Amino acid sequence: MDRHSFMLAQYREQKLREKKEKDLWRARQEVDINANGTSGYTVKDGPNKGRVLGHRVTKSTNNW
Repeated sequence: MDRHSFMLAQYREQKLREKKEKDLWRARQEVDINANGTSGYTVKDGPNKGRVLGHRVTKSTNNW
């Protein structure tokens, strides 16, 4: 394989990889965090339906 065909093959593979990554980013759906007053994500399907994941808790520093 000469230098130019190697470089073209490498360039093509890079462009295909970038296209696949862009397609994955477009297909991704954002989760609805802080919906209905929760401080986490509520599972909507499966055996843990209704369970809240990833609570963000801050402890009070006002401890006298």
